[in-house]
Amino acid sequence: MPQLRSTSSAKDRLLLAGAHLLEESSGDEISTRAILELAGVQAPTLYHHFDSKQGLLDAVVSHGFRQFLKVRRSLGVPADDPIADIREGWDRHVLFGLEHPNFYTHVYGNVQPGKPCGVITEVEAMLLEALQPAARQGRLTVAPRIAAKEILAASSGVVLTLIQQPPDERDLELSHRVREAILDNVAAGSDSVDQDAGPASPAAAAIALSTLLDQSPSPLDETETALLRRWLDKLARQS
Repeated sequence: MPQLRSTSSAKDRLLLAGAHLLEESSGDEISTRAILELAGVQAPTLYHHFDSKQGLLDAVVSHGFRQFLKVRRSLGVPADDPIADIREGWDRHVLFGLEHPNFYTHVYGNVQPGKPCGVITEVEAMLLEALQPAARQGRLTVAPRIAAKEILAASSGVVLTLIQQPPDERDLELSHRVREAILDNVAAGSDSVDQDAGPASPAAAAIALSTLLDQSPSPLDETETALLRRWLDKLARQS
């Protein structure tokens, strides 16, 4: 197996080696020895930069996912339509999994009980950030953190299902149907909501106010803020 060009840094060569081997692995186990040989480094170098082989592979997938989302985001979605942004983000997620099935199954197919994957945590954080505008507009019917978990759980399940289907038999409409069902569950009326009309329900209003409270200075003291949050949380659960 030829080595990567030695002009790049050892860390970059390790990332490139991990990415190459993941793409070529077809789901097979990747050996530490293969990574070291392709990168042209010794084991201490790998452990210095990434602690372990798993740490390196997680870094490869995380970097690949971020770059993919960055490229797809440049295609553009109206900035004033956060629900459309979530919809387009779902589609990017699915497309990433189908274009990089070995990367994807490395993240979502090799889970361990009680040990959340760092990459999944990053994706959930991106979702949570993307949901904030919808929450502020009063368009969410559940708290953003709940919506993020539901969207990620559903979209990752769809991707794993589609990866298992022969490419010429993939039911991409499955992704669209599940996406719309989830959006109807977490967002008030999805895209049909009049953004200038205000929240569609007391629950949506409570979620909007709670989100704004997280992001803006408040004249309330600590005790008052805690009490207000309790009321808002109770209202938010009355969907």
